[in-house]
Amino acid sequence: MITAQLKLPPNADVLDIGTGSGYQAAVLSPLAGQVSSIEIVEPLALEAAKRLRHLGYRNIDVRAGDGFAGWPERAPFDGIVVAAGAASIPQPLLDQLKPGGRLVMPIGPTSPQEQLLVITKEADGSLTRCTLGLTQFVPFTGRGKRPPNLPDPTGRTVPGCFEVDVT
Repeated sequence: MITAQLKLPPNADVLDIGTGSGYQAAVLSPLAGQVSSIEIVEPLALEAAKRLRHLGYRNIDVRAGDGFAGWPERAPFDGIVVAAGAASIPQPLLDQLKPGGRLVMPIGPTSPQEQLLVITKEADGSLTRCTLGLTQFVPFTGRGKRPPNLPDPTGRTVPGCFEVDVT
């Protein structure tokens, strides 16, 4: 569902934050022209890069680094997918999103309160957002690490991506 929500155009440039084993990058590969994937744990990044090359993926580059900063040298991106929860969306990721691009990321004041958000950057640079529902991911680390006991700062409700009248 996360990949589908990116609604990627042909030959898209995609940023994958939280490479892990490389699974999400591999899923994105046939849908994209280029996948740039960042993993904060260096041994995981090295193993994923090796694994993906061995499996024949040629349009995926993996690097070790803090996903909070994105990959400015590769920006802008048609889609950004983040596999770690944070209290807010890192501004560098929003800055690196193309107009018309989408970012999918779990956001919430605590892990049990995360919602999987879809953020779309409109042509004028404004952002719209909707939620795919409650979720729980590993926490973002590095600069995007969530402070402990963070209260919900907004108190706002995010509209659902699939608003359905159930009456």
